[in-house]
Amino acid sequence: MTHTSVFAYAAPAPKAPLERTTIPRRELGAHDILIDIKYAGICHSDIHTVRAEWGDGGAFPIVPGHEIAGVVAEVGAEVTRYRAGDRVGVGCFVDSCRECANCRAGLQQYCTGELGNVGTYNATGRDGETTYGGYSTHIVVDENYALRIPESIPLDAAAPLLCAGITLYSPLAHWQAGPGKKVAIVGLGGLGHMGVKIAHAMGAEVTVLSQSLRKKDDGLRLGADHYHATSDPATFEELAGTFDLIVNTVSANLDLNAYLGLLRTDGTLVQVGAPENPLPVAPFALIPQRKSIAGSMIGGIPETQEMLDFCGEHGLAADIEVIGADRINEAYERVLASDVRYRFVIDTATI
Repeated sequence: MTHTSVFAYAAPAPKAPLERTTIPRRELGAHDILIDIKYAGICHSDIHTVRAEWGDGGAFPIVPGHEIAGVVAEVGAEVTRYRAGDRVGVGCFVDSCRECANCRAGLQQYCTGELGNVGTYNATGRDGETTYGGYSTHIVVDENYALRIPESIPLDAAAPLLCAGITLYSPLAHWQAGPGKKVAIVGLGGLGHMGVKIAHAMGAEVTVLSQSLRKKDDGLRLGADHYHATSDPATFEELAGTFDLIVNTVSANLDLNAYLGLLRTDGTLVQVGAPENPLPVAPFALIPQRKSIAGSMIGGIPETQEMLDFCGEHGLAADIEVIGADRINEAYERVLASDVRYRFVIDTATI
């Protein structure tokens, strides 16, 4: 296989600062498209991965980035979905087995094939090559794993939709957030702020549950109807038995039993944040009112396109701070300090 070298930012070793380098990109296959990356969002998952907080961290050097927005620069000989100049995005995976029941149903995120879905970075593709993510100037991807970005969404604010947007849209859609439903979003960060926007646009009554009231004005501006501080024990008394659906976006180890107490009969708490340690659940937090706890992971290609179209129709996009590539390491520290409202996006022209 022949390759072309492109510039990127990579973590050379676990916990090491990211630095400028070059990486290989494969030559175009018949169904591949070459994307000129314009913007790449910084996801908390990127930080977990390069700091080896989820196992050994994988194969270094790692080029993170699975919130990719750009423009098609070139297409393979048999590409039919896209042409040069199209606005496209790439999310958390770039391939899957295409044959299992989930892939055939458009649930590629839950691929049960031998490799599972192939992550956009820090994974091994079906060709045996390591995948490198969006902190780079270009990426080559199969046309079937790229998404069309509506013209109404600016590319920089569209990038975080490819992970943060779909991570919240998928459970909200699956558990039917909408008119008559009371939905709580735990945490108002990169994920949570999109959850508030999307749940509000779906017509649900939206409550933010955050550690403090520091971001209350933002939460209400983004579409929340109510905002409560979880550091106040009275919150859990006042809101007991309130919600049909709670989506927990935070990566900290919360007391899930306390949050389960906020659900109505038949209510569901959906975990989308991924803490480093297990989250214990008491059986009797679930049994008496037939409550459920569930997990959700991004969306398949059809649902991700549905999410982008929904955001385009409702004028939704991420609240972002655009940075140059030389500020990536600083941005990581600020994410960990919750000092961003609400997603850093790298201008890849600075790579």
